[in-house]
Amino acid sequence: MKSYNVCLKDTVKTFTKRLFYSLFDCEHEEAHKEYLEKTFLKILSKLEINQGQEIWISFKSELPEIRRKLDLDAIAFEKNDPASHSLDEIYMAYPGFHAISIYRLSHALYKLNVHILPRMMSEYIHGITGIDIHPGATIDESFYIDHGTGIVIGETSIIGKDVKIYQGVTLGGISVAKSLASIKRHPTIEDNVCIYANATILGGDIIIGANSISGANVWITQSVPENSLVTYQTEIKIRPKKNGIR
Repeated sequence: MKSYNVCLKDTVKTFTKRLFYSLFDCEHEEAHKEYLEKTFLKILSKLEINQGQEIWISFKSELPEIRRKLDLDAIAFEKNDPASHSLDEIYMAYPGFHAISIYRLSHALYKLNVHILPRMMSEYIHGITGIDIHPGATIDESFYIDHGTGIVIGETSIIGKDVKIYQGVTLGGISVAKSLASIKRHPTIEDNVCIYANATILGGDIIIGANSISGANVWITQSVPENSLVTYQTEIKIRPKKNGIR
């Protein structure tokens, strides 16, 4: 019977937390840089991934660019959320920003053809925030998630700049057949699109055109032109209560 290194889940959890802290805290970065490198190499060795040192060097070189993008994401949060009081609040207290941060870190590893570790990182933050972003997804600058619980963004999703997504949104695939693993299965969201709560957008050939708005609860399986408004119509009746009816 084969043995699996499931105990690595705890190691990856601690590594991911310290990596996140080091990205924004210079003192923490200096204090934990040796731990991060040593633990990264240990994880890759346990996963039987070769050339760990070269991968670590390449990954470290990406961190300044990741930080730059995350600073733009944080500004997008402050600009779009009337409930925010400061950038400090976003960096320290917003689950959507936390999820995006771990996504950007895990995506950098995914691009280096490291797959299991990024998935473990994404599942760690998924468990904390309820936001499920596959590390293979491609997400551009100034990405804003409001509330966030229940969001699912699939592996081959492409998201442009200045996109806003609310809780419960799914960017998914129509079919889950294993034979489709190597093709684009998830939607493309162009620049400056807003997708409101519980919208479901499915299919690899689906494009939501730039500057469009998807209303809440819509189900989209066809492309949407630029500058469109997509809504779901339902009838709500409000009438006076009758005596004896609560």
